[in-house]
Amino acid sequence: MPNLIESILYNGRIITLHADQPRVSALAISGGRVVALGSDDEILGLVGPTTRCEDLNGQCVIPGLTDAHIHWQRTAAALQHVDLVDVPTKAEALARVAAQAAATPAGEWVQGHGWAQGIWPDPAFPTAADLDAVAPDQPVYLSARSGHAAWANSLALKHAQIDADTPDPDGGQILRDASGAATGILLEPAAMKLVADAIPPLTTEQIAGQMQAAQQLALSLGLTGLHDFDDQTCLAALQLLRERDALRLRVVKNFNKRYLDSALDMGVRWGFGDDWLRIGGFKLFADGALGPLTALMIEPYDEQPDNFGMVVTPKAELLDLASRASAAGFPLTIHAIGDLAVRDVLDVYAQLRAQEAARGLTDLPRHRIEHVQLIHPDDVDRLAELQIIASMQPIHATSDYEVADRYWGDRVAWSYNPRLQLDRGVRVVFGS
Repeated sequence: MPNLIESILYNGRIITLHADQPRVSALAISGGRVVALGSDDEILGLVGPTTRCEDLNGQCVIPGLTDAHIHWQRTAAALQHVDLVDVPTKAEALARVAAQAAATPAGEWVQGHGWAQGIWPDPAFPTAADLDAVAPDQPVYLSARSGHAAWANSLALKHAQIDADTPDPDGGQILRDASGAATGILLEPAAMKLVADAIPPLTTEQIAGQMQAAQQLALSLGLTGLHDFDDQTCLAALQLLRERDALRLRVVKNFNKRYLDSALDMGVRWGFGDDWLRIGGFKLFADGALGPLTALMIEPYDEQPDNFGMVVTPKAELLDLASRASAAGFPLTIHAIGDLAVRDVLDVYAQLRAQEAARGLTDLPRHRIEHVQLIHPDDVDRLAELQIIASMQPIHATSDYEVADRYWGDRVAWSYNPRLQLDRGVRVVFGS
C-alpha cells in the first residue's frame, strides 16, 4: 500500500463525516480518493518514495460541499448580469439597471436576477413602465430571487409579442392592469418563458465558458459537487467541459418533464454517466413560490382571503408523470413550497411507494421534495414514513422571513425548519 499513496495530509483537524472516525488528524489520498484515515503516526507510516506530504499546521479540513439544488447555467450567467439580490428598494434596483443599460448598446438585452419586491418599503409588484424610464432602448428581463417571477420592460414584451390579447399559459400568469395590458410581471416559469425565449440564445461554447469561470468561484468556496436543475443546454455545455477534461465539479444532472418521453424512449436511466457527470432524476412542480404568493396553501394567505396560491401541475398529472418516471428507474424531485403542495406531493409519493412495493423493489428510489418550506402539522411525520428526502434551502429562511411573517402569520412555526425532519430520521440535504 505505501507505494500506492500519492498524497498525505497530516497534523490537521480533519472532519470526515465518517461514523466510525468523525475526526482524525491525517488522511491518505490515492487515485483521487481518500483511502485511509487515522492519526499522524498511522498515516505517515504509509509514506512511499513518491508520496507528497503536507503539514496542515492544525488547519481544519472538511469534505467538499455538494449543493443539492442549484441552477448552474443560470448561476454562471448571473455572474455577468445585474445583481439585484437583497437590493432594499425599487429605486436602487432601477439604478443598477440604469447603470447596466448605459453600458449596453441599444437593442441588446439587459438581464438580471434577484429582486424581491416583498422586502421593499412598497411591496407592490414593479412595472414595465418603471424599467422603461431607465432603459428605453434595451429590452430588459429580470428574474426574481424566487425564480418564480420575472420583470420585463415594454421593449422586452414587444420582442415576446405579448399584448392584451396574449392568453395566460398553462401553469403561469401574465399580470395585467385594469385595461388588460401586461404590466411587465410574469408569474411562474411557464409565463416567464414567453420573454426568456425571446432572448437570443448563447452558444454552447459561450455557456461552457461562463460555467468554467463560475466553477473557479465555486471551488474557492469549498463547493466540489452539485445537483443541477437547468435544461438540456446546460447538459450540452457540461458535456463539452467533460470532454475537454475541464469539468472540476461533480455534477448530477436532473431534467424536467419536457424530457421525460425522450429519456424513456432512449432508455436513459438514473446514474448514467461517470463520477464527474451523471444523470439524476426528474423535476416536477406542484406549486409556485412565496415571493409572488403562488405557493399552494391549505388556508388562504393572510391579507388576501381569496388567494390560495397556484396549482402548477394538477395532482393527477403529477401522479401520472411520477409513476412513469419511477417505473423506468428514475427518482423524482418535486417542487413543493406551500403546505397544500407538500401534502399533495406526499400523497403522490404514498401511491408511488405502493406501486414500488407491488413491483417487489427493495432498493427504493431516492425521491425528494424540493424546498418543503411550509408543512402542516398533520404531515410532519410523513416524509420519514415514506422515506422521502427533504431538499431544503437555508437561504430561503433569511430571504423570505418578512414575507412569510406577513402572509403566513402563525403558520411560520411550521416553516423553514429542517430540525422537524432531522429529529424524525429524515435525510435532509441543503442547496442554494
